[in-house]
Amino acid sequence: MDDRFADEKVIERLLGESGTWAFVGLGDDPSRTVHEQAQLLQMRGKRVVPVHPVAETVLGETVYRSLADVPVKVDVVGVYRRSEFAGQVVDDAIAAGAGAVWLPLGVVDEEAGRRALDAGLDVVMDRCPAIEWVLRRMG
Repeated sequence: MDDRFADEKVIERLLGESGTWAFVGLGDDPSRTVHEQAQLLQMRGKRVVPVHPVAETVLGETVYRSLADVPVKVDVVGVYRRSEFAGQVVDDAIAAGAGAVWLPLGVVDEEAGRRALDAGLDVVMDRCPAIEWVLRRMG
């Protein structure tokens, strides 16, 4: 995988400096990994914006049907969809003006990652925000 998708400085900056994370695929099932990841970042001061086609409220936040519907500037889009659907979410993040996309462990689409880099977004791929947070002893 392209080294640009695991840049340590980018990972540290996104975890430390970003404020608003949109989690695509964040529904109301607390047993899902995306729920755990979003809750962890929320507990660490990040604003979480759930994006899901049917959920109404998750982690106390209003759910939006698509990234295009999110009314606030998004710093990072967490792409919690299977790899075959990740490219569309990345394209939606580019169109929405997000600052970065984060594809968690097991979600890989290098072509979409290159499109995001070419559009000026930061990209992290096949990395877990929770693990990265702990590795950096960020709190």
